[in-house]
Amino acid sequence: MKNILKMMCAVAMILTFGACSTSSMNNNEATPERYSDLHFDNKSPIALNVKTVEIKSEFTPSFTRPNVEHMFPVSIEKTAKTWAKERLEATNFASNAKAEFIIQDASVTEQEIKAEQLLQKDGLKYHANLKVLLRITENSASTQTSVEAYRDLTMPIDTNIDDKERHWNEMVINLFKAFDEHMDSNIHQHLNMYIQDNKAIATY
Repeated sequence: MKNILKMMCAVAMILTFGACSTSSMNNNEATPERYSDLHFDNKSPIALNVKTVEIKSEFTPSFTRPNVEHMFPVSIEKTAKTWAKERLEATNFASNAKAEFIIQDASVTEQEIKAEQLLQKDGLKYHANLKVLLRITENSASTQTSVEAYRDLTMPIDTNIDDKERHWNEMVINLFKAFDEHMDSNIHQHLNMYIQDNKAIATY
């Protein structure tokens, strides 16, 4: 009788552990993928001979289609602000100059595309646009440069939300790769007189 009870307890323990293991697996499978905010602190900041760097946004999301930027797992507007915080550095607190990093557009629009052939699926086209103005004002004079970067993406209309978010995330990453390259280049070309320890002379 004791042996039977021991066997029953052992079976009960196995069943209990098995149930816990199955529950954990299901939870992991059900967990949606999370996307991290982009950062740019792997690069040295651009040291500017200005007193302050002010980050502003003139962009107001509409939260209505065709605009869908609010659906993206990583915000273009927020990432642009992060870029300014991590890549622009004010280094001359005795200066009268100030830099303004102004986000003018950080939108994404969605457009339905009808299939050209009978057996093809309809598609969705996304257009992401980032426009930023960097202006340095000293006394009554100002110098500025701007960058407008964009990326287009097309996918089948029946793409599930998980795949959409993955493609959207890649879209934002590629958008900021282009933005970072062009804004860095523009600053060194058009605002070089405000770059700390800059010995290059720009030609116009």
